[in-house]
Amino acid sequence: MIVALLGYMGSGKSTVGKELATTLACTFLDLDDFIEKQEKQSVTDLFQTKGHVEFRKIEAKAVQNICRIYVDLVLSLGGGTPCYGNTMQFLNQHPNVNTVYLKLSVKNLTNRLILEKSKRPLIANVNDADLSEFIAKHLFERSNFYNQAKLSISADDQSVDQIVAEIANDLDEYNF
Repeated sequence: MIVALLGYMGSGKSTVGKELATTLACTFLDLDDFIEKQEKQSVTDLFQTKGHVEFRKIEAKAVQNICRIYVDLVLSLGGGTPCYGNTMQFLNQHPNVNTVYLKLSVKNLTNRLILEKSKRPLIANVNDADLSEFIAKHLFERSNFYNQAKLSISADDQSVDQIVAEIANDLDEYNF
């Protein structure tokens, strides 16, 4: 089974994903890392050199390749991955993939992201005072895609271990 974690940047996809992979005794893969190895360029450089549309095409193809190559995997998607092309539809229709939305409040996302803006090209130039509004707008735009996930986990006020346990229990309970 492939567990595809999705959610806004800063929602904990990579952190939770690594722990979940340990719990499920499978491999963890970050989509951005996979793309960077395949393309031999950082995601930031790909955005700059190839543009947004071409990057999303590369990303969609990478997701399809990963689903073809791997059987047991926890995959951390990029924040925008489910929102372009037919990627979310592809993931939800794939018989070996379970999508999990890590849902956090705008307040908690803002508190996390304000400390790491310089590492996040999408928000690097957003004023601190405007960050919460920026995140809220993005979440609204992406919510239709995020809410299509087979499972939705509220990650507010939960530790990584609690989130991992909830996902593992839900996967077991719903026979995923």
